[in-house]
Amino acid sequence: MSSHEKEDAISTEKLYEFRKLIKKIKGYRGSGTQMISVYIPADYPIHETSNKLKEELGQASNIKSKQTRTNVTEALEKIVNYLKMFKKTPRNGLVIFAGNISDDPSKRDVQLFSMEPPYKLSVSIYRCDSSFFLEPLENMLETRATYGIIVMDGREATIALVKGTETQIVKRVHSLAHSKIKVGGQSAMRYQRDIEEKRGAYYKKVRESANAAFQGKVKGVIVGGPGPAKEFFMKEEPLDHHLKIMGVVDTGYTDEYGIREVLAKSGEILAEQEAIKEKKLVERFIKEVVTEGLATYGIHEVIGVVESKQAETLLVSEELPFRFNEYKCLNCGHTERKVTKGEKAESLNCPECNTKMDISIDEPLVDEIIDRAHKNNVNVEVISTHTAEGSQFLNGFGGIGALLRYKKRE
Repeated sequence: MSSHEKEDAISTEKLYEFRKLIKKIKGYRGSGTQMISVYIPADYPIHETSNKLKEELGQASNIKSKQTRTNVTEALEKIVNYLKMFKKTPRNGLVIFAGNISDDPSKRDVQLFSMEPPYKLSVSIYRCDSSFFLEPLENMLETRATYGIIVMDGREATIALVKGTETQIVKRVHSLAHSKIKVGGQSAMRYQRDIEEKRGAYYKKVRESANAAFQGKVKGVIVGGPGPAKEFFMKEEPLDHHLKIMGVVDTGYTDEYGIREVLAKSGEILAEQEAIKEKKLVERFIKEVVTEGLATYGIHEVIGVVESKQAETLLVSEELPFRFNEYKCLNCGHTERKVTKGEKAESLNCPECNTKMDISIDEPLVDEIIDRAHKNNVNVEVISTHTAEGSQFLNGFGGIGALLRYKKRE
């Protein structure tokens, strides 16, 4: 497996954890420019980043607002101390956020968050703002499921971005070359040169348009179309070397129908695309449920097969609308666990002494069930809601199911 393929082979669970952390950090706001974001690219020396941050720390004393100065200084000190734990930058780079996350202006709660991105980081950034800078990480999530498509013949080309089931036509390019006609003598030679020049200009425009549309946005490119024009194009005007050509397919059209043909014929080429993987997985699950085979769904049923290790793979929607709560009575010590629907935990009185119980655990059920799956060596697949199959899994099966290793005898 190439390094590019390894980079792309990120589990749905890791992507879920990545999205969850981004969502959490995105909610924090500072008063003034005191939220610090540091991006350290892969292979960049940790000590150089530390030295730059120490320089920033020295200049923080010039900040006029005492409150902002104090928060920025504490955040920078936390980051510098945290970097002492690393001998070298992690394989994909390192991202660190630090700042005062307290909602109460009169209180200070400077916290540090860090992550190794799921994909290789190529930018070096230091930013101090009123919120954490997340655009490079959000772009990672956007680009990885996006592919570039070019369908063309000698007369026209359509350039599109495809993400999951969504297709966006970016550009249409038309050739100015005339059809060949029979002319004699010197006129024929001039005419042929004119045809070749205009064809070359057409190929060049297709290349420039594709490079502009795809650069930094796509995992790979597939080229299609009727006839040999697509092969001539790739030979005469190859795309930027950063754009990976994943395959070439024959189509009968060069418009939206051609894009659909490319997608229909590229199942193997896009075998690792998240939408296709998800589609196959959910279809397999539904087939097993319908035939009463090796699958089950429902919160209590799934928790049961995970705990008993009967489950082979846990399927859980990233939008699962339930929370896991653990309550403890501070009066008599009684504890209870509940699964509730909604974003906030419900209040509960102790069934033993009727005292209001304290909430000791309040987290999304998806996190709790994934944790249990890990403890019982059960594979985890987090299903998105961006595909028809993902939405069907959430709405039709409650967003939680399991593929089984075996079925118990009645």
